[in-house]
Amino acid sequence: MNKKVYNPGCALNLYKPKMAKQVLDFLNENESIEIHNICCRHNPQLPIGTQIINTCAGCDRRFSSLYEGITTISLWEILAQSDKFTFPDYSGMKMTIHDACPVRSKPQVHKAIRILLQRMNIEIVEAEHHGIHSICCGDDLYPALPIKEVYKKMNQRAQSMPCDDVCVYCVSCIKSMYIGGKNPRYILDLLFKEDTEPQVYDTVEWHKQLQEYIDKH
Repeated sequence: MNKKVYNPGCALNLYKPKMAKQVLDFLNENESIEIHNICCRHNPQLPIGTQIINTCAGCDRRFSSLYEGITTISLWEILAQSDKFTFPDYSGMKMTIHDACPVRSKPQVHKAIRILLQRMNIEIVEAEHHGIHSICCGDDLYPALPIKEVYKKMNQRAQSMPCDDVCVYCVSCIKSMYIGGKNPRYILDLLFKEDTEPQVYDTVEWHKQLQEYIDKH
């Protein structure tokens, strides 16, 4: 059997490290899954054939494309098929989904996210640009564009969401949607019945935090 590990990603470990442990505990209810905290921008130092379970769209893209013999699967795909996880009930709450651009080419991830919301009794109101046609939240444009332009793009993307509550599955997207005037709802927060917190949302400061984590891991 090929090795499986769980990599929460730098953003989740900065955002809510306790939640990364909750995910690991759930995964280990059925099989033995090790934690893996090497950043996706560094060689994962894993044997060929290893599958990395991830919660970060950027990690998914980099681990699967940069390192030979490594495959990835999102936690969302696992949970969408789970008969063990206890899903909270949001009583038909309406929500739009912002699909993360690193997995724009992965419809299986888009489908899994929608299954999760449906299993939580959330009514989905789709944005015009979603799934494989999704548009970046704006964060990925930093530092290529001046920060004022980045914030303008964030606002444009957020305001294209038909609902005030926007489900995201990328921690950086939390900050972008908040800056753009929407109420971001991070998928893990929804699953574990927690509030989504913007925390440090200044884009420059947030990217400094990410870089420090990347350098250390």
